[in-house]
Amino acid sequence: MLSVLRPQPWTAATGGLCWRCWGLGAARLSSSLPGSNGNASLEAKDKFQGTVLLPTSSFPARLSVNQQLEKELEIQQKCSFTELYLWQRERKTKKEFCLHDGPPYANGDVHVGHALNKIMKDIINRFQMMRGYKVHYVPGWDCHGLPIELKVLDELGEDAQHLSTMEIRKKARMFAEKAIEKQKSAFVRWGIMADWNNCYYTFDKKYEAKQLKVFQQMYDKGYIYQDYKPVFWSPTTRTALAEAELEYNQHASRAVYIKFTLSKIPRKLASVLDGLTPVSTIVWTTQPWSIPLNQAICYMPDSEYSVVKCESTGEHYILAADRVESTAEALETEFKVVATFKGINLQGGGYTHPTIPGREFPLLPANHVAMTKGTGLVHTAPAHGTEDYGVASHHHLPVDCLVDESGCFMEEAGPELCGKDVLGDGTETVIKMLSASKSLLKEETFVHRYPYDWRTKKPVIIRASKQWFVNTADIKDGAQELLKKVKFIPASAANGMLKMLDRRTYWCISRQRSWGVPLPVFYHKETGEPLMNSHIIEHIIKVVEQHGSDAWWTLPLEELLPKTVLKQVSRNANAIHYTQGQDILDIWFDSGTSWAYILEGADQKADLYLEGNDQLGGWFQSSLLTSTATRKKAPYGTVLVHGFTLNEKGEKMSKSNGNGLSPSVVINGDDETKAKSYGADVLRWWVAESNVFINVKIGPSVLDMARENINKFRNRLRFMLGNLRGFSPETDAVPNTEMCVIDQYMLHLLQDYSNKITDAYKEYDFGKVIRLLQALVNRELSSFYFSIIKDRLYCDEEKSSKRRSCQTVLVEALDVVVRSFAPILPHLAEEVFQHIPYIKEEDSQNSSVESEPLSIFRTGWIKSSSVWKKPGLVEAIEGACAIRNSFLESIPGKNSVEHDVIIVIEPGLLFEIMETLQAEETSSTSELNELMMCSQTTLVTKVPLDLPSDANIINGSFLINLEGGDIREETTYKVIIQLASAERCPRCRKYTTSSLLTPCPRCLEVIAEK
Repeated sequence: MLSVLRPQPWTAATGGLCWRCWGLGAARLSSSLPGSNGNASLEAKDKFQGTVLLPTSSFPARLSVNQQLEKELEIQQKCSFTELYLWQRERKTKKEFCLHDGPPYANGDVHVGHALNKIMKDIINRFQMMRGYKVHYVPGWDCHGLPIELKVLDELGEDAQHLSTMEIRKKARMFAEKAIEKQKSAFVRWGIMADWNNCYYTFDKKYEAKQLKVFQQMYDKGYIYQDYKPVFWSPTTRTALAEAELEYNQHASRAVYIKFTLSKIPRKLASVLDGLTPVSTIVWTTQPWSIPLNQAICYMPDSEYSVVKCESTGEHYILAADRVESTAEALETEFKVVATFKGINLQGGGYTHPTIPGREFPLLPANHVAMTKGTGLVHTAPAHGTEDYGVASHHHLPVDCLVDESGCFMEEAGPELCGKDVLGDGTETVIKMLSASKSLLKEETFVHRYPYDWRTKKPVIIRASKQWFVNTADIKDGAQELLKKVKFIPASAANGMLKMLDRRTYWCISRQRSWGVPLPVFYHKETGEPLMNSHIIEHIIKVVEQHGSDAWWTLPLEELLPKTVLKQVSRNANAIHYTQGQDILDIWFDSGTSWAYILEGADQKADLYLEGNDQLGGWFQSSLLTSTATRKKAPYGTVLVHGFTLNEKGEKMSKSNGNGLSPSVVINGDDETKAKSYGADVLRWWVAESNVFINVKIGPSVLDMARENINKFRNRLRFMLGNLRGFSPETDAVPNTEMCVIDQYMLHLLQDYSNKITDAYKEYDFGKVIRLLQALVNRELSSFYFSIIKDRLYCDEEKSSKRRSCQTVLVEALDVVVRSFAPILPHLAEEVFQHIPYIKEEDSQNSSVESEPLSIFRTGWIKSSSVWKKPGLVEAIEGACAIRNSFLESIPGKNSVEHDVIIVIEPGLLFEIMETLQAEETSSTSELNELMMCSQTTLVTKVPLDLPSDANIINGSFLINLEGGDIREETTYKVIIQLASAERCPRCRKYTTSSLLTPCPRCLEVIAEK
């Protein structure tokens, strides 16, 4: 509909009055008048300039870097940014919007990822608040766990080895508290709306008690259990890790092909293998260090396997039929297939261990064996693989772990391996052992994705140990059903989380660290048997609620395990026979129970959770699992997932990579690195403009463009503010029905824009918000409307109805525009609001207290009226614009005001529509003439007979489409372009006067009234 309003090549050639250069232009004009001299020029300029109503506003079109920073801090203080959250919480409204804040780690300075996340949340909260909702948003911090503990230990260096648990905890808390204050001050500087004196912290004793209450409920329902099984283990931090604490990096493994010689021929293959030289299976593995722990070789029962003869050695091997060719190629030999059979025929077979003489192990069926790589036969070490453990459990194999917490072989592994790092010299030794036993067929470097500890950036291993688990296998079906009712943005994120849940059969929640909430279990000193029940957990909850989790390490055992509680376990139980466990709860359990502490109401359900896509396997999931387990409800209605931040080269930014970008540097600049300062609003614009659902780039060029866009807005805003001087909406506004058609049309566009911008905010599509905003301000308003009404604003009589008509539109346009970008650019919105000439302190809506600050955020959302919607005007304006485009495109590089235009349209609907814009035949002040931006417009049904021979005639057509297509009429028209026949008015600079020294009739009338 608005295609004809897009900026055209003619914009540079348009005439009319320019705010800044009018005075200079008037001087040049007067000095060029026939017979004029310098004094006459000055006299002419002085005589008419004072009668032109040029815009005036103290609002600056551009701020210097220092001015920008000072202005933002001034605005935050003057408009009480820190008090806004509490103000809106006290409003009397039943509508509530809850955004539950996922807690960032309190382990260092903020980065642009924090900015992306927190600013998105703030945009949403400010929008909902302006719409009249009571926003519930409590910022929080994740204060426990490995990230913080590692920071403390790294800072202490060797001294850390001598610290007690309580000393580590005390230093970790101090570190977290300092980090929280630094991060909090950064969030305040970005303009984030919250009650910063009442945040939640996972080390708060009430939070810890609530967390243990959720743990108790899950324990009572049978979801918590202890088991000895393989888990991801970080040798560098000596603790178990959850899947969400891993990152997968490219890793070079020393992969090997090994032969395992059969010691027991499978019964069904006896006839096939009879008389052959010793037959071996071939296994490929990227973890040769685990070979000494081998307990079985697994095959796929339904797949095809082959016996092959090696042409170079004459040996016979068994491997998957589909892997014969690729394995021969890898071993640089040729295989001749002797026989092919189903994998089930391997049942009952056995082999000798390649590094442990005299040890025999079985060939076993398993469904996890893949045929996409390797040999189709899988080395199985139950203590060091999840699928391996499943095989061992089914076939009652031992699950012996011979690797200690540091990732080194234990004494039981034998003297050759004892004390050696399994990922280092341990691997080297095992390969030498395989070579010595003549079992090694080949070693190769294999680069693949491998799990790393997300904090130390070091590779992890899978290692069996006794841990505490949540049985997610019994929870995930319910969780998946609940998840299907949750709205995901983008929708594709839901499938990713569903798949992650599907793969998750258990959740290891115990950690071998000091800084966290203790897992409430005691162990018998002699038997090692765990002691945990609901009575004990209930008592520990009360202790923690009163003293905090430090009590687990500071109170006497008799207070942690009093007789009154022990009696409910056994009459003969005595606290002296027990010791408290030293494991803490996984920090994902810490943060995953935040809903129980923060969310209000019976449902305890947030409208929105918003975090990065890494939380699909982290906080989103742990929150869902704990909520599903305890109350069969999801803690959120909508989940919004954003991407990560990248530098302008597309590289992921992180502190460890040394390419991180500090939001403080973005805002304040950095003298050392010569980094420019941009202020908080530029940072916020970057967030809103970005496609946050994918990875987001940031850097100088992106930020420069954001600042330039904001400065363009400042110019447009200053134009509106400057032209509203002396205007009072209460007394001077023109009723909608009495407005000029062009002005009514602009209100129509504002109504349409208001609906679209509101919908975009509701859909959390801030990129669309920015696009709509730029289209309205730069195209519909600045390039189209402002250029048309300048003559009316500057040169009509100050209180004329036509001038008041467009001022009425400017009031509404300014209000709509500023409110629509206020959630994104709160500092600029408040600055504009302070400069609106007709708004005073006492005008602030809902101002019940005399000292309440003037703030746009206390006055509500866009208040467009349905009365503005007048689709019937569209044809009139767009028809005129089509004709105007024909005119302007024919005079490229020339000033439109130097021409007169004759528009010829045969009698009919289009002519009648144009008559609504110009009733008389010829006019220099009609709305049609205003749209054409020429000096004089003539509207006729026939081509005049007295046209000069050099007249420029342009042909065009316009399709009228009314009432949903019921009325369709394509009409042709002619535009006849001539040089203006009159002289140039020394006041309005249109060619509408009979003498260069005398203003035109319109201007004379205005001057006469002055």
